[in-house]
Amino acid sequence: MKFPIFLLALLLSSAVLAQQHTPLPHGMVYGAKPDTQAMMNATKLESFMGKKTRISTTIEGRVIRVIHEKGGWFELDAGGGKVIAAHFKNYNVNIPADMAGRVVIIEGVAQKQFIADDLQHLAGDTVTGKKQHQVKTNAKRKLTFEVKGLQVDK
Repeated sequence: MKFPIFLLALLLSSAVLAQQHTPLPHGMVYGAKPDTQAMMNATKLESFMGKKTRISTTIEGRVIRVIHEKGGWFELDAGGGKVIAAHFKNYNVNIPADMAGRVVIIEGVAQKQFIADDLQHLAGDTVTGKKQHQVKTNAKRKLTFEVKGLQVDK
């Protein structure tokens, strides 16, 4: 009678141990493989964009945290306390939560968020009246990045 109970306990414990995540290998690709020829650091992206609102580029940066695994929603460190909010163009891409703290190379479209205080009245969060020119924007949420491909670098 003790043998079947022991066997059942052994099988259940091995199933629990098998669910541990393996570390992400260097070079793991999610989505399309990014083109690394004209790559830049994520800290230089905003200054590189200048007055442009959208550019297609490849950047390298450290993942701060993974927001949603399904759809590949994550945040990238842009230096100076700023954050680049990134998500995959293809919603079927799943990224692991273990990616937080890893350096990745991502290719896609970077864009600046519009704010209505810049007199862009059709830009979304429109404020009218006396508050129109006193809008406090969140400086940490200026850039978004729509990812076509991601590669784990370090």
